[in-house]
Order: sequence, then structure tokens, then C-alpha cells
Amino acid sequence: MQHTKNDNPKLAQLQNRALIVGIAGVIVCVIGAFLAGKAQFFESYLYAFIFWNGLGLGCLSALMLHHMVQGRWGYMIQRMLEAGARTLPVTALLFLPILFLAGPSLFPWMPGGRLADSEIVHEKLQYLNTPFFTVRAFLYYGIWLGLMYVLTNFSRKLDQSGDQRLCLKMRWVSGPGLVLYVITMTFAMTDWGMSLEPEWFSTIYAPLFIVGNGLACLAFSTIILSKVAKDEPHSKVMSTDYFHHLGSLMCGFVVLWSYMSFSQFLITWSGNLPEEIPWYLNRQSPGLNLIAVILILFHFALPMFILMQRRVKRTRGLIIMAFWIFVMRFVDVYWIITPAFHPKEVGLQFLDIAAQVAMGGIWVYFFAAQLRKYPLLPLNDQRMEAALSKTVEHGHQEALEHA
Repeated sequence: MQHTKNDNPKLAQLQNRALIVGIAGVIVCVIGAFLAGKAQFFESYLYAFIFWNGLGLGCLSALMLHHMVQGRWGYMIQRMLEAGARTLPVTALLFLPILFLAGPSLFPWMPGGRLADSEIVHEKLQYLNTPFFTVRAFLYYGIWLGLMYVLTNFSRKLDQSGDQRLCLKMRWVSGPGLVLYVITMTFAMTDWGMSLEPEWFSTIYAPLFIVGNGLACLAFSTIILSKVAKDEPHSKVMSTDYFHHLGSLMCGFVVLWSYMSFSQFLITWSGNLPEEIPWYLNRQSPGLNLIAVILILFHFALPMFILMQRRVKRTRGLIIMAFWIFVMRFVDVYWIITPAFHPKEVGLQFLDIAAQVAMGGIWVYFFAAQLRKYPLLPLNDQRMEAALSKTVEHGHQEALEHA
């Protein structure tokens, strides 16, 4: 099967539009920072950072999962996962203002913060201290960037040389890489999310973000795949079977996210301990309760019911659901992060939206730039050739179902 490098005009258009949106968002954020103040700026900045950095990490984890299981679904979006993972150097730079400028404006346990003298914080000083916090951040990104570089470098060498031993090397890296990803994400979200309310703790907090990142990645990859599916080289090999697999994975991740969210609530409710219940009490107000109901209905019940239907996963209904889930990920991250700064009230600010637009435009710009650098399908990968040959056997049936 022949593949040619294809600079898809749709991706070029996406990149140009993202740049315009990102620049406009940055201008609005700069103006908003002067008007709203340092504290509100960094609160909005962190909200945006956690989402878009999480999307890049979701791409990295999905890439490692793909190399481990070698499912047919992964080859159609492999380049998108690699491009998403290659945005991590950008998000690493975007994290520097949080690391060196935010200080107690974000993290109340830091010197000068409102909880710096708290008894519980003093008991955690061996972990919650600024030097160790900084070292951990560099360690997380060192591991993530190392995994990204090794996997994408092997993929590029496979394109050039056709050495099939590289496929096995990518699998060898991906297994331990997934373990390292879970460990580092657990500590990272403890640092950047859970420590916003340092008197509270949960062992399910970080896994919620791990699953959420994967779900956002699958939704985003499905959306991008739908834009290039009718163009070469995808048009020669695409079938509804691949969208079906992605839809099934999204459904599974929706259920897993719901299970973890409910488990955290059930454990906290049944324990009814003073050090645990404040997190949910801070999210109980008419507005925040409404957001919780929206997440239950539109992040769990409705997507699960719709994605369980086979026909939806084989039509444009899947693309609509991918957009829907992607939007719900913004809502979920907002519900988790923002009440730490504005307990018991809906604290959505214009700067929250502006920060998401600015960072999202930057992220998508670099994503599209990376995606345009390389062929849209892997080259010289015999695993993909074997997977596609199995699909061709059912090509006629797939065409009839798609029609």
C-alpha cells in the first residue's frame, strides 16, 4: 500500500484559524489581567492549563495504549495522537507562569497564602513546600517529554527505514510508560489540583483526570479524523468500522469516568468525616448543584445511552457526540477546579472563557502544525497493513451499512 505525504488544506485552514483565535484570546487575557487582578487571572489561567495540558497528556497515554494493544482503531488516529503529544513542550512553557509567578495567589499553602498557618498544612510541609513542588513539576515534564520524544522518534524512524523492530521497541516503551504516566499524573494532579484545597484529600481525584484526559483525547481525535476521512490517504482505507471502535471506546471511558465520580462521592458521603465533606459542601449551591446535574445527565446518562446504539457509532451522530463530550469536559474541569477559589458559588468569569480561548487557540495551532509535518498515516508499518487487510475483507458489508 502506497502512502504519500499530504499537506491537507483543511489542516492548514485549522491552523490559521487557531492562530487568529489564539492571538485574539491572548489580547483579551492581557486586558482582563489588568482589570480583574492577578488572583483572578491565574485562577482562569490554571483552569485553561489543566484542560489543554490534559488533552496533550491524553494523546500521549492513548498513543501508548495503541502501541500496547495494536488495535485497528489506533492506526487511523496515530498521527493525531503523536501530534497531540508533541504539544507537551508548549504546555510545559505555559506552565512556567504558574510555577514561578502565581505563588499564594493560586496555592493557599504557600508562604503568604491564607492557609499557610493551618495545622493540617504544617503536618504536610514535607510534601507541600515550594522547592519540592518545583522539583516535582520538572520531574513530571521530564518523564512526559522523554516518553513523547522516544515514541515519536521511533515512529519517524519507522517511516524512513521500515525497520519492523521499531514496532516492538515502541511496545516495550509503552508498557512501562503507561505505568509512569499514571504515577506522575497522580502526583501532578495532587499538586496542581487537589492542593488548591490542601485540607481535603481523595485517592480517586487524580484517576478522574486520567480518565477525563483520555476521554477528551478520543473525542478530539474523532472530530479531527472526521475532517480528513474523505481525503487521501485516509479515503483509500477508511471504513465505518474505525469510527465504530472509537465510539465504543468513548462509551467505555464515559462509563469509567461516571463510575469513578460516583465512587468518590459515595465514599465521602458514607464516611461523613469533617476533613472530607468540605469539598462537596463547597460545590453545593443552586448554580453549582445545577452544574452537577448537567454532568450527570449530559456527561454520563445521555452519552452512554446514545453511544451504546450501534447505528449512532456508524453515522455522523458519532461526530455530534464527540463534540458534545468535548464540551462537557470543559464543564467537568470547571466544576472540579473553580469552586476551590469561589466556594459555594458559580465563579465563572469572562476571563475564564478568554483563557480557554487563548490557550486553546495556541494548543490547536501547534497541534495542526505538528500534524502537517508528517504523513497522515504511518509508513512502512506492517502491523497497520495487516489490520487494514482484515478490514478490506468486510469492505462491501461496511459500505452497505454506511450507505
